[in-house]
Amino acid sequence: MTAHTPDFEVRLAKSDDDLRAAQRLRYRVFVEELGGGGAMVDHDARLEQDKFDPFYDHMILIDRALEGDALDKVVGVYRLLRHDMAAKMGQFYSEDEYDLSKLKASGRRLMELGRSCLLPEYRGGTAMFHLWSALAAYVAEHDVEILFGVASFHGTDVGALEQPLSLLHTRHLAPEDIRTRTQPQHFQSMDLVAEDQIDRRAAMLEVPALIKAYLRLGGFVGEGAFVDHAFNTTDVCLILDTARMNEKNRALYTKARLA
Repeated sequence: MTAHTPDFEVRLAKSDDDLRAAQRLRYRVFVEELGGGGAMVDHDARLEQDKFDPFYDHMILIDRALEGDALDKVVGVYRLLRHDMAAKMGQFYSEDEYDLSKLKASGRRLMELGRSCLLPEYRGGTAMFHLWSALAAYVAEHDVEILFGVASFHGTDVGALEQPLSLLHTRHLAPEDIRTRTQPQHFQSMDLVAEDQIDRRAAMLEVPALIKAYLRLGGFVGEGAFVDHAFNTTDVCLILDTARMNEKNRALYTKARLA
């Protein structure tokens, strides 16, 4: 954790300056740290942005104790797109990577999560708890029933990820009625190692913390991975059905509402 004592505030972006602060954080993580890119990335201003940003709600975690420019005080971010917002945009962001037809045909209230990131020094501490508490309130406020979105492994060498990908496929595949599938032209099988050949402990150590957190809440993964060369990642689709959560975890998503 940082040497200073954080003073956290979590809220939705309310201005162009808030959005730029979220995009600055995304640049620091996805471009500078992870080596990603994109057609609309502004390297001069150090902003990771795309054409979908104006349609989303951007949940930002601010450390008010940080000194310096307000643009650099956002230390965590979530990008949120409800089904009614996606209708205005014409699609969910992840539809370019995944077939979402079963989710969309379910009649359930959907919300897509994306561009989730924290600065390295805030990972593993209370920062994620603050973001998730605010996310829980947002979910309750909008009566969201299914959350889904892309989560990433760093790198595009699928062979190096065959153990954790196979573990996710064999142990955490989504039920058929809500199962997404990587679009045919991008489909990368995750069923790479026979179940009896998976070193479960070692494989789980390779699974990113965010994915493990969703699995602990009762989340699932869709079928197939997407190799994203632009972002230097291998992506999986995470799905969290609030109706399938146990009572302890469901309480997190029903007890609070945004002020």
